[in-house]
Amino acid sequence: MVERGVIHGRFQVLHLKHMEYLLAAKMRCRILYIGITHPDIIFYPASSPRDIHGTIERDNPLTYIERYEIIRNGLLEFGVKREDFEIIPFPVSRPETFLQYAPEDAVYYMSLCGEWDKEKYEILRSYGLKVEILWERYGEEKGITGAQIREMIAENGDWKQYVPKAVAEYMESHGIVERIRKLYYA
Repeated sequence: MVERGVIHGRFQVLHLKHMEYLLAAKMRCRILYIGITHPDIIFYPASSPRDIHGTIERDNPLTYIERYEIIRNGLLEFGVKREDFEIIPFPVSRPETFLQYAPEDAVYYMSLCGEWDKEKYEILRSYGLKVEILWERYGEEKGITGAQIREMIAENGDWKQYVPKAVAEYMESHGIVERIRKLYYA
């Protein structure tokens, strides 16, 4: 087990596959830094044509603070102690800045699920960071996605079964469900 690890994602609706990803990384380090990519799509929009979800509000309905809080709540629900993780901005679209937020001496964990992930892997390696691939999963092998959950929410589908209970409660109590529906049917 290493001292510090870093993992990253948009987490535009934290779901159970995200939890699998976060927990797999947490098992490998004492303190896990969870980087929220595109902390703000105005100042940190996608900079690569492969990053197809990093610019549109419909793909990014949750604010940074909302994602921070649902990640925190989800990890606590799954029994991870608060002192064992930190949540940070991780503007991967501006790689010259992300080391201002994340520790350089950590192991950077990630999964490969598409071309954008492969590009991010190369970006991290180009900064001399130690990167460990947790798994490669493509297509249906990847499982549920945030886009699918947002579509289920928009269509009044059964989305709650795919997210931690704390996440569903937060989203309903903070008006995020209604916001997503408006973005799809405005």
